[in-house]
Amino acid sequence: MVYMGSMPKKSTAPAFGPIMRRFRHLKDLSQDEVAARLDIAPSYVSRLESGGRKPSVDMLFRVADALEVSATAIIAEMEKSRDGAPR
Repeated sequence: MVYMGSMPKKSTAPAFGPIMRRFRHLKDLSQDEVAARLDIAPSYVSRLESGGRKPSVDMLFRVADALEVSATAIIAEMEKSRDGAPR
């Protein structure tokens, strides 16, 4: 069965930042260390984590690599957060 109605719009961008921060803390990395791994400014890492910047798909994969987690793990956590499921 194909759903033809409009889907409710739920933003995933705000969920990305806290999830990125949690994975970073689990790896005991600073924002500066993540920035160095990504070859970006530490201020950009800060903006990603605070929700001030929305990551591109490319950046999502780069962040996952830098944090040594799968992009799938990040996305799964984003879906949980979006759906209000307990973590």
